[in-house]
Amino acid sequence: MLSELWRSLRSKSWWVDLPLLALAWWAAFWLRFNLTVPQPYWDQALQTTPVALACMAAGLLAARVPRQSWRHVSLADLRHLAAGVALGAVLTAALVLGLRINGFPRSVLVIGALLALLLLAGARAAWRSLTEYTRTQARPTASAQPLLIVGTIDEADQALRTLKGVAGWQVVGIVSPHAQDVGRTLQGVRVLGGVAALDEVARGQHAATALLASAPGTPLRREVMLRWSGAGLNLLTLPTADELLAPGAAASLRQVRLEDLLGRTPVQLDAQGLSGLFSGQTVLVTGAGGSIGAELCRQVARFGVAKLVCVDVSEFATYRLEQALQRSFPQMRGVYYTANVREAERLRAIAFEHRPSVVLHAAAYKHVPLMETGNEIEALRTNVLGTLNAARVAGEVGAARFVLISTDKAVNPTNVMGASKRLAEQVVQAVAARHAATRYVSVRFGNVLGSSGSVVPLFTAQIAQGGPVTVTHPDIVRYFMTIPEAAQLVLQAGLMGQSGQIFVLDMGEPVKIAELARLLIRMSGKTEAEVPIAFTGLRPGEKLYEELLADDETTEPTPHPKLRVAKVAPPADEVAETVEAWLAAAGGAPDAAVLRGWLVERVPEYQARPVRF
Repeated sequence: MLSELWRSLRSKSWWVDLPLLALAWWAAFWLRFNLTVPQPYWDQALQTTPVALACMAAGLLAARVPRQSWRHVSLADLRHLAAGVALGAVLTAALVLGLRINGFPRSVLVIGALLALLLLAGARAAWRSLTEYTRTQARPTASAQPLLIVGTIDEADQALRTLKGVAGWQVVGIVSPHAQDVGRTLQGVRVLGGVAALDEVARGQHAATALLASAPGTPLRREVMLRWSGAGLNLLTLPTADELLAPGAAASLRQVRLEDLLGRTPVQLDAQGLSGLFSGQTVLVTGAGGSIGAELCRQVARFGVAKLVCVDVSEFATYRLEQALQRSFPQMRGVYYTANVREAERLRAIAFEHRPSVVLHAAAYKHVPLMETGNEIEALRTNVLGTLNAARVAGEVGAARFVLISTDKAVNPTNVMGASKRLAEQVVQAVAARHAATRYVSVRFGNVLGSSGSVVPLFTAQIAQGGPVTVTHPDIVRYFMTIPEAAQLVLQAGLMGQSGQIFVLDMGEPVKIAELARLLIRMSGKTEAEVPIAFTGLRPGEKLYEELLADDETTEPTPHPKLRVAKVAPPADEVAETVEAWLAAAGGAPDAAVLRGWLVERVPEYQARPVRF
């Protein structure tokens, strides 16, 4: 406290503030007496100047005004300044009136306070304006690119403030969705037109780049992306909070990406609870080299985990993850294993060596057509037996939490992959009943945008080859979420879930795959005439839509707006032992019909045939 007071007293702002305060005090007398101060009152002004300066200085100190940065002064700083001046004025009035100076003009007290506020605020505003002008003039204007901002007045205002720290751009106009905004001026920049006239405005201002200032998923952003992507305009956006918090991140504009179309609001995380769960702990992640597993590792590392044990069957994926985590989190202790979750003893040895407090199980086979024909036994052994092994090991080592990454395809499954994940959920619930000290939770969600094996990398590769982009059906829709959002909700569910619960994530609105393909084509700068879309027909086991069953009849709400708990029947007795015994006896190539028949017995809602629409 004393050190802060000493720094405030040593502030260079006093060299300006004190003369301005004295000037305000004298000018108050000057104005009070119509620009001619009689000698007796001039003597009063000089006599009370030290009192006024001391009281005003005390008020400014109490409001911490001397610690403000003039270069970045804001409205909040000016409010503190006003509070400090008001306090100083009250102190000045108390002391001056206490001196009982004969005939002292009391109106000077009010005038002096107003002048002091005006002069001090004006000095700060002038300094900020001068520094911003100097900084602008110092930039090479020849290399600055013209930029249009697309958004409402409020969104454009925030974007303009952010752009002050980003070099290389000159804002030449604003495009607003509201017709009444056209012609208005914001921070010296004019609103030139509406969204429908974006192309015309861009040509008129010789601008090839537009900044989308609206939030991801808003109708305005969707309209601009669908209408103007690939139409000769380079669409940029501001980085998200997660991107700015990433190690080595810088405040700069980035290209719009497909996830900006989804409309996903930021996940509300219980940061304090998650820090308590992960900080200083050991966490084991299976399938750590995959898209979801790798993001889980990054999110866990952000919460200060002491040791992160990463397990994946792929040597290259494990190596790539190791390099990425060492670069982003050099202080974290990471341990990396190439291991298969189907091998219980190997998994048990790793777990007992490190004794994790949390196990996140993301290892799985997830490609529906590939698992549907010829690889059914592989789906069962990895997705079901691997889950059983991981769940048992978590209980044996006394882990506090176990989280299974499940899928929307486990709801009324029409394919082996979905049925295997539903059976994995049952296995987790069965193991949960035998290890009371460990909380077992499963989390279902839909497609993750850009994950390995998803449609986006496939479409991107097809576009690069000149097409065609293959879509199975013109009406097929899927739910999508971003990889960071999926990982964050998995962690949140693991924190708040009770043992045996299955969580369903709010996936927002479904997206037509054909629309996704068209947008990717346009974002690549091509047209559908250059890269056609070909409809190939539904594949075995594929649905036109996926069922999340996130309604009031089949799920229950939770305190988190994006998480609900599925109402499911309890698993059959001895399901874990039954699964283990059958898979052990199945051999390397069991009859497909026999396998599906057995799977129907275990998962009655499974329809063991391709669904036709």
